[in-house]
Parts: sequence; structure tokens; C-alpha cells
Amino acid sequence: MVRLGTLCWGVIFTLLGLGSSALAGDWPQILGPNRNGIASADEKLADEWPSGGPPVIWEKNVGSGYAGVAVEGDDVILFHRVKRNEVVELLSAETGESKWKVEWPTDFYPQVGGGDGPLCVPVIAGNRIVAFGAEGVLTCIDRISGKQLWQVDTQSEFGAREGYFGFGSTPLVIGERVIVNVGGSKENAGVVGFDLESGEVLWSRTEEPASYSAPVECSISGMPHVMIITRYKCMLMDPENGYLRFQFPFGQRGPTVNGASPVVLGDHVLVTSSYGIGSKYVKFDFFGSKEVWETERTMASQYCTPIVIDEKIYVIDGRDDVPPADLKCLELKTGKLVWSEPNFGYGTLIHADGKFLACLVSGEVLLGRMEDTRMKVLSRARLFRSTMRALPALSNGRLYLRDQSTLKCYSVAPGL
Repeated sequence: MVRLGTLCWGVIFTLLGLGSSALAGDWPQILGPNRNGIASADEKLADEWPSGGPPVIWEKNVGSGYAGVAVEGDDVILFHRVKRNEVVELLSAETGESKWKVEWPTDFYPQVGGGDGPLCVPVIAGNRIVAFGAEGVLTCIDRISGKQLWQVDTQSEFGAREGYFGFGSTPLVIGERVIVNVGGSKENAGVVGFDLESGEVLWSRTEEPASYSAPVECSISGMPHVMIITRYKCMLMDPENGYLRFQFPFGQRGPTVNGASPVVLGDHVLVTSSYGIGSKYVKFDFFGSKEVWETERTMASQYCTPIVIDEKIYVIDGRDDVPPADLKCLELKTGKLVWSEPNFGYGTLIHADGKFLACLVSGEVLLGRMEDTRMKVLSRARLFRSTMRALPALSNGRLYLRDQSTLKCYSVAPGL
């Protein structure tokens, strides 16, 4: 069921009246256009919200899952579980109405926790949509027709292990390659490259178990590569053939997970994890890597991917399940702490238009600017009264948030 907000049509007509030049960037995959939590340069945010928070454009009842949506143009891709099926659904960004849906059966139940829905944000790659379910089923769907093009059960195909919470490493599409941290126990299938059009296995490499971190694309001398954090390592791989350029230890055995994505900054990579693992800032090239700094005390974030702006690292440090969690600013070059806001609350960050959105697990969302000694809060609102773990999406002046039963679309553009 879709419920339109009281300001919905006013917002829609305003956007339509401004023409296509008013529309900002898309959010076609996890953590935005470049998988770093930073919105497109033309994405604009209001400087403050009304007293009740940003207006709701629409909201929709949804199934279970911690997968945030992906957005491109008027297409919103929702991945959720409805009863005993995993469902990929295409919604209208303007109204929330469903255009098509594809579903397949699942019996998944996690080893830890009670969430039985998918964790991975779906990926929009041109006219293809790639979804990786909690039970390890990798599916490719035609974005126009909603037709399922191919599907691979990675558990049966590669002996993939589902981990504590199910499969949760969002695939990466580079050109015609789909790169997945499968974590297979056979066929040397720690990381697997699939053909986007056919689902054919093009290569499989390493014996690394899977993580909950999403791989990212980077470039060396103009050549595309994949930076990927597995259960125990950070690795640089060639997407064409899976060739391993380098790897360094990151992670440890026991009840731990790697959840935050690597942040690639030119020829450096920043990685972070909780559970006593900490953070590393590493310089790399074709031939290897060299650690610049390492810390466990100042930054060790469970799954909040740090955002780097103007040589400063911004991160919500700590864990979702074990408070406290602190908002921190660190120097990129040294890892030294610049400032900290204790007991901030755990969640994730988005940077857009010189501002930050902090979307907390508690259901509260803050709009602010980072200053020399703190985050100056411009507005804040409790938008959910329930736990909100799914990653947010920001596209064309709309903020998409969900919990285990409702997806909401808010207007956060200027001129509220």
C-alpha cells in the first residue's frame, strides 16, 4: 500500500515545473554514485527543515530486509522479503507505485539476529539490475521489462557460506563484469567474476571467506581495478581476469565481521572495522602496498563507511550493538583525532551540498555542517520510531529511508 504525503503533489509539480535541469544525481548502488557516501556535485539540500522534519512525499508498506534502495531517474529498486519469497520491485520515484516485481522462494533464517530479509543494496547497471540475496542467490533482471535474465545459487554452485547474518557483500559491476565476494569453499571461489549478460562464470580466485563489505572500483594508471575487503584481507584485483595485485591482512577469526567498504583515495586506501581490528591507511601501486598509519583506538567502525572531505575523515565510530558510538573527525594523513562528539548514536553518513546527513539506527536523522570542533546541527527529526539499519539513499532531492515494514520518501531539496 502506498500513501502519498500531504505535500506530495506540490513537490512533484514543483520539480516538473523546474525542468530536467533541476534534477540532481542518481544513487544507483550502495553508498551512492562512487560507493563512498558522497552524492553527485549537483545534489542540493535544504539548509533547514520544518519543525516536524522534512515532508513525506510518499510511503509504502514493504517486507523485511536491511537492503537500502537504489535509484536512477524515476526508477527506485526495492529488494525485500515478502513471506517466503525474496522480491525485487521497481517503484516510481515520484509516487512509490510499483511498476513490476520479480520473486523467488527462500527459506533463509540467520544464525545471529532475527532479520530474515536481504542485506545487499541492489545494483543498477544500465538496463540491468543485479541483486544478491541473503541465501546467496545472485539474480540479474532486465530493468525495462522486469524479466529475470539469469540466476546463480552460489551456495550449491561454489559451496558458499552464508555467515552470521546471511550473505551481505553487495556485488560490483565494472563494464560487463559482475564481481562478487562469494566466499566459496570450492572451485577457489572466494571472489568470482560473472558475465553481466549471461551469468557465465568468467573467473574465480582465492579461498577467502566473504565479508559484509562492498567492493569498490578504483584505477591504477587508468586501468580499472577492484578493491575488496574479504573476511580476513584487503585485496586489489583485476576485474578482467581476477589477477591479484596485492593483499594485506585485515580482519581476524572469531565472532567478527568486516562491514564498512574500503575508501580509495587516489593511490591510497582507508579501511576500518570494529571488534578490536581498527583502521589502516595504506599506499599502494601495481606491485604492492605500504602502511601509512594504523589505529584501533581512534577509529574502529562496525559498518559506517568513513567519508573523506578536504583531507578530513568523518565517521560514526563504534558499534550498533554495543554503545556508545561517537561522531569523529580525524586527519587523513596521520589518523590523529581532531574532535569527537561522544554518545552521538550509531548510523551512517551521507555528504551532499557541503552538508552531512546522519541517519541513525534509532530512527533519528540529522542535517548539519562539519566545523573545526563539531558538527553544527541545522535540523534534526525522528523519522522512524523503530530500528533503521538499512542504508539510506539520496537522489534528486529525495531521501529514501526504510525499516522492516515501511519505505519512506522525503523531500530534502531546497525550497521546502
